[in-house]
Amino acid sequence: MQQSQMLLWEGCLKLIRQNVTEQIYKTWFEPIVCESYDEATSTLLVQVPSPYVYEYIEQHFVTLMAWALNQSFKAKVALKYRVVTDKTHNITQDVESERVTEIDAPQATTRANKAPTVLDAAVPQQLNPQLDPRKNFDNYIEGDSNKLPRTIGLSIAEHPGKSAFNPFFIFGPSGCGKTHLVNAIGVQCKKMYPQKRVLYVSARLFQVQYTDAQRQNTVNDFINFYQTIDVLIVDDVQEWATAEKTVATFFHIFDHLFRLGKQIILASDRPPVDLHWLKDRMLTRFSCGLIAELEKPNVQLCIDILDSKCRRDGLTIPADVIRFIAENANGSVRDLEGVLNSLMAYSIVYNSNIDMRLAERVIKRAVKVDNHPLTIDDILDKVCQHYNVSQQNVFSKSRKRDYVLARQISMYLAQKFTKMPTSRIGHLIGGRDHSTVIHSCSAVEQRLKVDRAFMEEINSIEASFRLK
Repeated sequence: MQQSQMLLWEGCLKLIRQNVTEQIYKTWFEPIVCESYDEATSTLLVQVPSPYVYEYIEQHFVTLMAWALNQSFKAKVALKYRVVTDKTHNITQDVESERVTEIDAPQATTRANKAPTVLDAAVPQQLNPQLDPRKNFDNYIEGDSNKLPRTIGLSIAEHPGKSAFNPFFIFGPSGCGKTHLVNAIGVQCKKMYPQKRVLYVSARLFQVQYTDAQRQNTVNDFINFYQTIDVLIVDDVQEWATAEKTVATFFHIFDHLFRLGKQIILASDRPPVDLHWLKDRMLTRFSCGLIAELEKPNVQLCIDILDSKCRRDGLTIPADVIRFIAENANGSVRDLEGVLNSLMAYSIVYNSNIDMRLAERVIKRAVKVDNHPLTIDDILDKVCQHYNVSQQNVFSKSRKRDYVLARQISMYLAQKFTKMPTSRIGHLIGGRDHSTVIHSCSAVEQRLKVDRAFMEEINSIEASFRLK
């Protein structure tokens, strides 16, 4: 290509750069290579790195390209692409522009050298982020069980896509505050960066949207839409266990956003290693950022949450009633909210004060209360008695078969019968970490499926709990 023609192409790029964001320019225009310009036919041949780039430019930026070319070359310019279809073997394919790119130079200059209004289409339209503004950091009370995820979440909201915490994978049991936290990140991010495209979507809704796109033959549009998101928040990803095609499509969206430095936040009721339906390529991507566990709130955090809600709603509830609710809400924020809403309703309808008697009445109807909850010590006593080992043996690092078996069964039963998170169970049973507890529970569950005698042993231990 002649130097004069190259200068005209560089002038075209300069015009484009002035009319789009820097991110758009670097993503879609910087990779374009100008190969040749045929003055006889006024045809410009450019090379693009993939069929997807070609399709996206044709869909979103064809008018911008035409305008900039005509401004720079001062003539009608026909655009032709050379698309790289196989980078490994350097295979390319020539493609004519799918749309009319020839715009008379006079038409382009009559608007005082201003880019056409259709350039607005190159910038994605305003998006409803689907966030709940009530779930924000102001009312997301910090405690021991959520301090790390909350701190990291706030950091991500302030600098989305610019930290090592991408993707951010949050897991924890139902009712521990995962949805509130991911919403809070989205709300804070949107507050600080109004121009960013932030989207919260449940895994179930994403799957429904994908299924509809398949039915209507608009899967490309579906993918293109999600690839324009700056901060993508997907809740309850464990629900994709039987949605293989949905997961495959999300993989491509995830990969595209991740390469562009867009922030991805995922929430689940279990860690990535327990999402057995995940293929290795997805598992490694989910795990390459930060994985944070949200534990069920302890009694003190439940009290703090209730106090905060009472102040917000103008309620006056005695301290002993607050503690009673916190101790019996099963460590679930949803249960706390349900009990508090019920107390408000009863108080208004019957014009009565909120006292212990009313709280006990509501708790019994809203939450399953266990008057004799099992403790780790109860479980260890029964397991050690059954296998004739001591707690010291269970807590030790010995790999002796009986000790390992008693240790694994204790962890399995603790997870089954207590409200404690895996990290807490591991800490109380010999100072192990949560991954050891997860492995132990999995080992016991697998053996229960194939060993009837082992199942009878577990049933015998569980029956002994009822005689406590």
